[in-house]
Amino acid sequence: PEPGGFCVKWQGNCGYLDTGTCAGIRFIKSKYVCVFDKSALKFSHQQRLFRTSAVSCGQIVQFKLSDIGEGITEVTVKEWYIKEGDSVSQFDSICEVQSDKASVTITSRYDGVIRKLHYSIDDIAFVGKPLVDIEIDASKGVSPEEDVVETPPMSHEEHTHQEIKGHKTLATPAVRRLAMENNIKLSEVVGTGKDNRILKEDILNYLAKQTGAILPPSPKAEIVPPVRKAEAVPAAPKDKTRKIPVPVSRPIAFSGKDKTEPVTGFQKAMVKTMSAALKIPHFGYSDEIDLTQLVQLREELKPLAEIRGVKLSFMPFFIKAASLGLLQYPILNASLDENCQNVTYKASHNIGVAMDTEQGLIVPNVKNVQVCSVFDIAVELNRLQSLGSAGQLGTSDLTGGTFTLSNIGTIGGTYAKPVILPPEVAIGALGKIQVLPRFNGKGEVFKAQIMNVSWSADHRIIDGATMARFSNLWKSYLENPASMLLDLK
Repeated sequence: PEPGGFCVKWQGNCGYLDTGTCAGIRFIKSKYVCVFDKSALKFSHQQRLFRTSAVSCGQIVQFKLSDIGEGITEVTVKEWYIKEGDSVSQFDSICEVQSDKASVTITSRYDGVIRKLHYSIDDIAFVGKPLVDIEIDASKGVSPEEDVVETPPMSHEEHTHQEIKGHKTLATPAVRRLAMENNIKLSEVVGTGKDNRILKEDILNYLAKQTGAILPPSPKAEIVPPVRKAEAVPAAPKDKTRKIPVPVSRPIAFSGKDKTEPVTGFQKAMVKTMSAALKIPHFGYSDEIDLTQLVQLREELKPLAEIRGVKLSFMPFFIKAASLGLLQYPILNASLDENCQNVTYKASHNIGVAMDTEQGLIVPNVKNVQVCSVFDIAVELNRLQSLGSAGQLGTSDLTGGTFTLSNIGTIGGTYAKPVILPPEVAIGALGKIQVLPRFNGKGEVFKAQIMNVSWSADHRIIDGATMARFSNLWKSYLENPASMLLDLK
């Protein structure tokens, strides 16, 4: 450059601007040298130094919606637990999505900052597409390819599993975080929850053993023997006041225009299932059951179940009696293939219970009823009802059913015409229990607790006589509950 010009030499990420006069330049690499006219720059001092540095920014990873199984390709975003700019850690809840089978909570795979939400509430999200953008620390070396690899299929229950030394450890994200904060390996903790699930109390007890602290013992349900009554006279069933239906109050909204909404969630599943059920020729059978003895038995067992923290309804008795009947008539616990060439007899009695929820009709099922006691069934029903009311039932709870009972009587009505849920071949609808006059063997009128039942069976493989015999056996167990003891295993 000419004397009096400016020379700039750039080295790496840092630039040094020398405002001194240069009589000549030694060229090392021509691409690193730029010449500026002195008039283009104004400085208050004769010499200044400018230094630039690379901006340290995180790596943006697109967190994709993984496959949640059961052939589900799209879900509805029901709730976001985070917003743009929030910091998240691994296993933190990101959002809740709802498929046509279940609601699933999606948890984060990364530690970072949420930069973008790809969907709004009630939008349809697709499996394999980005759900959120997360900015993570680039120094942790997460390769871009990691974003492309989808996680294996997980259900709402299975997302809390973790492979540790060849076996699965079950724990919720909150419990995992507690263990991580205290540097505890979950493989070293003995879980006391269902299926050896690790609970918060297990972590605290493990900490107590390590530190020598003494924690108060967790209360456990104790089995209390029944109280012997002074007199053996059976107690008369309590008269229940007649409930008057109360209309549900909703705000009156009249827009003057028709509204069109997409069919989503459980409603979409019902459309699909009922459309398939139209192909099944239904055979109907109805009868009435005298539940007088069962009502008395439940009144005696109800306080004992409450002591154990379980609400005992009539449904566990209905389910167990159905399972005992299925052992004698396994064709009712079977399925027929689409080509009507093969019948599969199911080994497990996974008996579904239809539930009416705010999200719509759902049918979770109690698994392996054939090896469960009445109390075991009551415990599982309590769990399913709690999760169903909260809209948190997992895919495993809603799939795999082999036989269904619908307790429509809790809402009202006596007889119904239940629709079979494919691939099942039978379903029963239970009416409300009514106090009605009936005649005993001596011709005397007595007050009886009567419930009506309506059965539907797939007439392609189940004939009327088989359905009637099964119903009679089920009826005998409920009218004489003590007889179930003979067949319990």
